Amino acid sequence: MAERPAAEHQLWLRSFHRPTPGAPRLLCLPHAGGSASFYFAVSKALSPAVDVRAVQYPGRQDRYDEPPAGSIQELAQGVFRALDDGEDTPLVLFGHSMGAMVGFELARLLEAAGRPPAMFFASGRRGPSLARTETVHQGDDAQLIAEVTKLDGTDAALLEDEELLRMVLPVLRADYRAVETYRRTPGPRLSCPVVAMTGDADPRLTPDEARTWAEETDGAFELRVFPGAHFYLVAQQEAVLAEVRAALRRLGPAAGAVA
Repeated sequence: MAERPAAEHQLWLRSFHRPTPGAPRLLCLPHAGGSASFYFAVSKALSPAVDVRAVQYPGRQDRYDEPPAGSIQELAQGVFRALDDGEDTPLVLFGHSMGAMVGFELARLLEAAGRPPAMFFASGRRGPSLARTETVHQGDDAQLIAEVTKLDGTDAALLEDEELLRMVLPVLRADYRAVETYRRTPGPRLSCPVVAMTGDADPRLTPDEARTWAEETDGAFELRVFPGAHFYLVAQQEAVLAEVRAALRRLGPAAGAVA
């Protein structure tokens, strides 16, 4: 297959640090309202042993002038088209919250193309088979702000800045619409290992709900529960990245040397 156009690759993917040649790739997918820069600290901590790449969704930061995607599947297809299918180093997916759903649909696309990911970390989100009615995207701005405040993943200073809020809220609402209207379509289970991660005090996710990711793979499944709420991975970054490093080492010599 031909390599993806460089412009498309640069549009969707961000690299913050130069990796060691042949390093395993960790593709990080942000949460609703999130951007690639959310994973800068992850890249700094894992580089150069891991080639950390973060996805930049349309509608934010340097893609502000683009309309946000209308669905989880549209986001997954955009990332899929941007990936260089000529690279033969292992590709590990890490998606948090909305990013977990994008990562799942991306994993399905990769598997259908004969390039399954080496592993998939699904963080802060229940498995796609566990659907429930959610209508945050249909509420007014105050209700949307109340929801993101409850999840404690947005800088309080941003929420108090009316100009910034006017810029961010349309993208945030579009992301919530994509998440809340998403439904898993029939298809084969994944073949890759899946590691589900969650905080033990997440107001929107219980460990049992996180465990439903086991239904989505024929590969190995693990559940990791950390202290914290929905954005546990910020306060617990060292422990989370220890799990990622250990998982990469388990991939064997093909994953390269991961400290």
